[in-house]
Amino acid sequence: MLSRLTAYGSVALTSTKVTKRLNVKMSSVINGDAIETYLEPTQDAGRIFIMRQIQGRVLMLNLLRFREVADYGESPELQPAEPISGAEAFQLYMDHTLPFLTASGGKIIFLGKGGHYLIGPMDEKWDLVMLIEQSSVDSFLAFAGNQEYLKGLGHRTAVLLDSRLLPLEQLSTFETS
Repeated sequence: MLSRLTAYGSVALTSTKVTKRLNVKMSSVINGDAIETYLEPTQDAGRIFIMRQIQGRVLMLNLLRFREVADYGESPELQPAEPISGAEAFQLYMDHTLPFLTASGGKIIFLGKGGHYLIGPMDEKWDLVMLIEQSSVDSFLAFAGNQEYLKGLGHRTAVLLDSRLLPLEQLSTFETS
């Protein structure tokens, strides 16, 4: 298990840019309010994910909030010639990512437009919701650590104002204990 934990830690800390972001709290201004945002996994979150020891397939619930205009400040080498919207940058990210996701055994189960919660904070809104299936935690880690995939990760960074990623494990029955 230590090697899996180390592997995920190195995925989360692949670049100096990401390392610096993991060690500081992110905050953004949304609708005039400063809020804490989440764009990358922390080392603690990665450790907890590995320690869950999810067996079999894993589903990743993604909640994504886009920037109106993509910000390529951290990845100028990927920046298009003209400014583009967050949604357009997300399409570039997906065009780059899908071959690596598929090669790792992953697939998109659901892709949909988000919005405001029916039950939840009324001031929180998500632009896009994705449900990604991987055959195992190991296949997810292989995907997330693929060096060719990581070369296009700047598109994701340019797009996102905020995000959530929730790993889901299927239950065969509901137990109250």
